[in-house]
Amino acid sequence: MATFIKANVASLSASAFDYMVTIALVTFFHVDPFKASITGTVCGGILNFFMGRIWVFQSRDTLLLHQALKYLLVWVGNLFLNAGGMFVLLKVLHLHYLPSKIAVSLIVGFGYNYFMQKKFVFRLPASDR
Repeated sequence: MATFIKANVASLSASAFDYMVTIALVTFFHVDPFKASITGTVCGGILNFFMGRIWVFQSRDTLLLHQALKYLLVWVGNLFLNAGGMFVLLKVLHLHYLPSKIAVSLIVGFGYNYFMQKKFVFRLPASDR
């Protein structure tokens, strides 16, 4: 249970960073909300990887590059799910970008990210369990 709570704290931290980047790009730099959302997702993903590796799953024994490649694979799925959800909510349903981003982030975070990180990215090798 502690890992789940720590994973959610890391996810919330990464999401807050993601939202700050997105809002700053839209508000101050007038970047299209869809593009700003993708940029925010990239920034949040980088933060989430290091928090997951170091703090949540304490998985520093595995080679960084190996974990980073696995995380990248999972993260690309995350990016497509987030971008797809944002596209539907912004471009098809014409909803505001902030509630759309929050809704999509929650669905993808709980329904995809935690399980993929725990079972695939930061899982200890069979020899270390």
